[in-house]
Amino acid sequence: MATITPINSADLEFDNGSWDAAGFAAETLSSWQALAAVIDHTLLKPDATHAQMSTLCAEAVRYRFACAMVNPLWAANAAAQLAGSGIPVGVVIGFPLGASLVSTLRQEAAALTRLGVRELDMVIPIGQLKSGNHQAVHHAIHAAATVAHHHGAILKVILETCLLTVEEKLRASEIAIQAGADFLKTSTGFSTGGATPTDIALLRGVAGARCGVKASGGIRTLADVRSMLEAGANRIGASASVAILRELGAE
Repeated sequence: MATITPINSADLEFDNGSWDAAGFAAETLSSWQALAAVIDHTLLKPDATHAQMSTLCAEAVRYRFACAMVNPLWAANAAAQLAGSGIPVGVVIGFPLGASLVSTLRQEAAALTRLGVRELDMVIPIGQLKSGNHQAVHHAIHAAATVAHHHGAILKVILETCLLTVEEKLRASEIAIQAGADFLKTSTGFSTGGATPTDIALLRGVAGARCGVKASGGIRTLADVRSMLEAGANRIGASASVAILRELGAE
């Protein structure tokens, strides 16, 4: 079983010195094209139809979003529509409750990557974290990360920050990084709250330049995006992506 390094909260607030949030934000907001490149164009509502998924993929290609993020049901269709476009398919696993068996996470990750998915967004086992079972949290993330990386995919780890204390956010962030996360992510968008600049700054404080930070949940305007980037995010998850780009001049 992996050993989890203790966290010294006093040290964490200084870790973000290696990430230039202001510089990244300024560069990303310099054009709608630069902004699109860091947005996961997202459609995760349970009643999403094939036509809506197809529209999402077409918009992802038109605007060159970072990825098209869909539920597992639509993975094969999205991969077929985006084939040859250079836009990756992103899919959620263990979503939205973070209550899946580790074997299920492995199976989901393996099946989806075989379908061509290249970005996986996984919810941590929230109940295990809050129970103090940090090894179980590490095990679940590491299992998904191992499968994802074996198949050339990346893993974003959703903490569901609205349900966590500050200490739990710090602990979960460090566990996720040690377990192989490529991004720390705030929220599913299905719980009691979404991303906040305060939480983004906290996650970036832990991550430094070791991994990415994705803000998701309740991001609907360019002002929302700006606040997340300036706090330290380098990826944004949003369903209002096209409207946000239009605020910056996209047609």
